Amino acid sequence: MYQHVLIKMDDIMKIVELSFQVDASDTKYSGSSGRHVFSFSRKEVPLKSENIRYTGIIYDIALDSMAGTYIDLPGHISETDDGFDLASFPAARLYRLDARAIHLDRVEGGVGAGELSAACKTSLPGAKALVINAYGKNHIKEHESRKVFLTNDAVKWVIDSGIKLLVSDIYESHALHGVFYDLFSAGIATVCNPVNLHLVGDSCTLSIFTLPLKGITQSPCRVIAEINERGNL
Repeated sequence: MYQHVLIKMDDIMKIVELSFQVDASDTKYSGSSGRHVFSFSRKEVPLKSENIRYTGIIYDIALDSMAGTYIDLPGHISETDDGFDLASFPAARLYRLDARAIHLDRVEGGVGAGELSAACKTSLPGAKALVINAYGKNHIKEHESRKVFLTNDAVKWVIDSGIKLLVSDIYESHALHGVFYDLFSAGIATVCNPVNLHLVGDSCTLSIFTLPLKGITQSPCRVIAEINERGNL
């Protein structure tokens, strides 16, 4: 399910949901090979004492690591593993990060360094994260996967910017030319399949929320952008 979620906190602060809502009916891949990325069973547990009686609800949950919006740590690729998993990854690298955003409106082809640089309206030095909104107002699932992609020089431009977290609606091409390998080798974590990126301005404060799962380097996550209409906090 895809929704615009924007909550106005006060006269200057807005909270934007950048995460894709996961539904039990969602499947990954198409045709007969389609499989559910999220399923659960529900169990009702009667609880009572001398003073009260009620029914608790607990769940058994099965969840694909790429369900909805998800984060990849460098350890998602064995050859670029830096030793961090979701339990040991520093929380400071996920919480309230100073981020810059680049907005395009592409439907196909490679996005190069020159295009990213020209569309970047704010200074990158000092930023901890980068948002690339290549599809504009269109949702990523409305396009053929990997039809728009980052070229090799664009990946180098991202690495040279010094950021350590990339939230983007494009990465690899069909040729699998090494975007993730190069980003992970540079210590950059990636967030895939985000939504509502067009609602983020030229800068924001980003937070990524995950469970501290030991041994796991790829997992669904929640991504929240804080937008200050008088400038980034």
